Amino acid sequence: MARRALILIEGESNMLRYVQAAQRLGLHPIALSADPARYDYLAAGEIEVIRVDTANLDALIAECSRLGATYDIAGITGAQESVYATVGKLCQYFDLPGPNPASIERCCDKYTQRQLLADAGVPIPAYRLAANATDVESSAAEIGLPVILKPAVGSGSVGVRLCRSLDEVAEHTTHLLGGKHIWRSSPRILVEEFAQGPYYGAEIMGNEVIGIGAADFGPPPHFVFRESIFPAPLTDEEYIRIADVSLSCLQALGLGWGPTCIEFRWTKRGPVVIEVNPRLAGGTNPLRVQLAYGVDLVKEHIKLVIGEEWDLRRRHSHVAAARLLLPDRDGTLDWIGGDNRAATISGVAEVKLYVEPKTPIVRKGDDYDSIGHVIAVSPSLAQTKAILQHAVDLIEWSITPFPTPGEPEGSVATSHGGL
Repeated sequence: MARRALILIEGESNMLRYVQAAQRLGLHPIALSADPARYDYLAAGEIEVIRVDTANLDALIAECSRLGATYDIAGITGAQESVYATVGKLCQYFDLPGPNPASIERCCDKYTQRQLLADAGVPIPAYRLAANATDVESSAAEIGLPVILKPAVGSGSVGVRLCRSLDEVAEHTTHLLGGKHIWRSSPRILVEEFAQGPYYGAEIMGNEVIGIGAADFGPPPHFVFRESIFPAPLTDEEYIRIADVSLSCLQALGLGWGPTCIEFRWTKRGPVVIEVNPRLAGGTNPLRVQLAYGVDLVKEHIKLVIGEEWDLRRRHSHVAAARLLLPDRDGTLDWIGGDNRAATISGVAEVKLYVEPKTPIVRKGDDYDSIGHVIAVSPSLAQTKAILQHAVDLIEWSITPFPTPGEPEGSVATSHGGL
């Protein structure tokens, strides 16, 4: 009898969790990637990896067909937004459970997403689409400063910036259109009203809101997550309002199969939708949900992918929080330590460093700026925050600023994880 296999298309964030969950379910994970060397979990050589052009649907169909001669292909999935529509097309071709690729493509175009949400009466920020500097400037003037500039297609806060003056608008427009930003599609800039207020994120599987988290950011003008809490400290009325708007988003965008994460700001108008992501949330989100509620979103997603019944019931109710370790300067990382001590603290669930000494640190103002994270969990918010702060205070690093041309190297600067 052929071995049951799960095919995983690309992906970095949480894909190791997919590999491990697949193995726990008795599946043989097979990773398809255009460049397997990009991913540490693939370089370890513990799973089958095949190099293939994942941007070429025909090449993927051919490879999956070839694998089907040896394995029983139980399902095909991925966690990376840029390939998730392709995952849906593969599932359709091989008659496997999967997301609707047309809905995914519409949702991943932030302008189209905005139009569909607006047509459905979902509360969103004012927005305009611009293709050149003149359009950006006039759009910013119409909406009123401050505004957010972001690529119409993208993820991870890459290329997203708060602009508080026309000079900043012009500067970031030049950055986006001047060759420094790598575009996944034709260059189009979304100009948006800056919706101000606390940030919340709804975690959804199918048409069920699993829970709602909260987060804050590092310093503006960028939107780099600093600390995330699950579940968010909300009143019943606030939770219901966010959940209701979340379900309206699914209906407006033709979603409702598998995972979705929806980002909000709570403004004077109540919950305003910042973005709908038609995939499982990245980063520490799945682990925090599992720690808080006992629901493994990765495993349950895989069960849906292979046609099995999922179980989204909460096993318990704790509070899980994550702190991302953000450097405050560019330079060469001389050393980083304290992670082992932090990991021994009762209530610390995970300490992970993403970098090693002598790594160049170049901040770009997106989610990839982080050099590590700490996750803590306990029965209460206050206790979880205290555990988390204790742990991050133990982690230190030093960064030597890059030398300015013609000047000697800068002095070493030591930072604490809690800063």
